[in-house]
Amino acid sequence: MASWGRIRTAAAFGLVACLFSHTPAGAEPAYISVVREYVEALVRPMVEDSIVVKAIEEQNTKFGDVSEMDMRVLDETYRAEVAQGDFQMVKVLMAKPVSHYLKSKQDDSQGTILEFFVTDNHGLNVGQSIVTTDYWQGDEDKFLQTFGRGTRDIYISRAERDESTQLLETQASFVVTDGAGKPIGMATVTIAIDAL
Repeated sequence: MASWGRIRTAAAFGLVACLFSHTPAGAEPAYISVVREYVEALVRPMVEDSIVVKAIEEQNTKFGDVSEMDMRVLDETYRAEVAQGDFQMVKVLMAKPVSHYLKSKQDDSQGTILEFFVTDNHGLNVGQSIVTTDYWQGDEDKFLQTFGRGTRDIYISRAERDESTQLLETQASFVVTDGAGKPIGMATVTIAIDAL
């Protein structure tokens, strides 16, 4: 935790201010390394908990041979329910112990984690801390650049300022593995860069 205090101090002295300054070609923006270190130090260990791994493994068994068409139907149903305020699928997801666990970790982050969800090996949500905009992540870069590539690398999206909260946010995604190191799903956190 001592090293995390150093990161917070660096952020306080202008890291966020330089996020959008001119970056030399090929160099990554300053926030990338800070987010990567936060995820490696704090978020990845959260996802390695047995409650997360077990929930993903159970859903992988349940949806073992689901077709892409079925996944799209599930996603469209979920999106329609969210748009209409009819949260049937959401209620089922949010009632899962893994969702309560992710919500507790989001709450414990003191505003740094704004959203936290995990998917199965198809990219279908297994647990989530809040209502997500969609249910299937399998066609998005966060899944394709992590689970789709079979890499342990963390995929970090471009930082954007949320219009409603005015917080500078990014998403960090990475592969979740079982005890033997086999990829079983993906985790994504939306991080408030200003809070690091």
